[in-house]
Amino acid sequence: MTLAARPLTALAALAFLATSSLGIAAARAETIDTTATEAYVLDFDTGAVLLDKNAETQIQPASLSKLMTVYLLFDALKKGEVKLDDSFPVSKEAWALNEGSTMFVGIGSQIRVEDLIRGIIVQSGNDACLVVAEGLAGTEETFVERMNAKAKELGLKDSQFDNPHGLEDPKQLMTAHDVAWLAHHLIADFPEYYHYFSEKEFVFNGIKQGNRNPLLYKDPTVDGLKTGHLSISGYSVAVSAKRDGRRIITVLIGTHSMQERSDEAAKVLDWAFREYDNYMVAKAGSVLADAPVWMGQEATVPLAVGKDLLVTLPRAAHDKLTAKAVFDGPIPAPITAGQEVGKVVISAPGMADMEVPLVASKEVPKLGFFGRMFASLKHYIGGA
Repeated sequence: MTLAARPLTALAALAFLATSSLGIAAARAETIDTTATEAYVLDFDTGAVLLDKNAETQIQPASLSKLMTVYLLFDALKKGEVKLDDSFPVSKEAWALNEGSTMFVGIGSQIRVEDLIRGIIVQSGNDACLVVAEGLAGTEETFVERMNAKAKELGLKDSQFDNPHGLEDPKQLMTAHDVAWLAHHLIADFPEYYHYFSEKEFVFNGIKQGNRNPLLYKDPTVDGLKTGHLSISGYSVAVSAKRDGRRIITVLIGTHSMQERSDEAAKVLDWAFREYDNYMVAKAGSVLADAPVWMGQEATVPLAVGKDLLVTLPRAAHDKLTAKAVFDGPIPAPITAGQEVGKVVISAPGMADMEVPLVASKEVPKLGFFGRMFASLKHYIGGA
């Protein structure tokens, strides 16, 4: 067998970069700096990382912790374990938790789950978080165990929770990377509940409070998620915006004021949308090359991509790529549809070569006995 390396069409040359959804960085674009000490920018659809500044540094996440509390509540709703009209009781401990932002819950009262969602997301109520923790798990400690188990399940490898609300605690740790991917999971896993993050105000017990996310008021494309602040870690935000069908998640941690947090988040979002775009370059099953077959009932087998390939690229870079199909050929029969038989290797200036699998797009059965004998004789005669 010989190693075949064949150039692809311009369309196929773009296809490979969709593997950025598997953690491969997008091509380079105009860089941006931010005053945030930690930053992470993620394309929602492809998973391409557009900015990574100290994104693996563990910090106390403040109210960004509430995203995990909300995740567990949404998960319970989706599984039918609770309903929006169910009510949770307010314990003395939850009522007494008046440090930082609060929903102003009443001791001994019963609060609807849907009101608690708004109390956490819109009002950032620390007391509401404790009501939910006790309502779902019985105790705060048991709920924290669930938070940590869910973090592990979701692949948030640098997250550690010690409370459901994010008040200062040296054992409460996350990274910008983990916050961004938790936000991604919230949006992807619970589209039916995500709309709560875009609500700008909520009235409870006669007290109206506005959403802490300042981008909701200045950018109509922003529809979530959460802000946070601790003196030890500064002002932080996890924000998501959708423009022309494309969604970007931005996490900034360590800005110095509410105004700086707002300005930096807006600047970074604009940069991500301006400098990068997504390109659907090949649908699942699109044939990118044909490979010769050895001892098969057909002479060649079409090679295709197994999944839709959406690529995030700098706007000026998508037409500067080259690609080649690489496979050991001829490919011996039998070949099953979907069998991985090669790869596409992509090259572009300023990027390391990257690879994505090619699969057989159809079945090729093996020749029968006489067919194989004839093919061997033909090969022998031809070789002679």
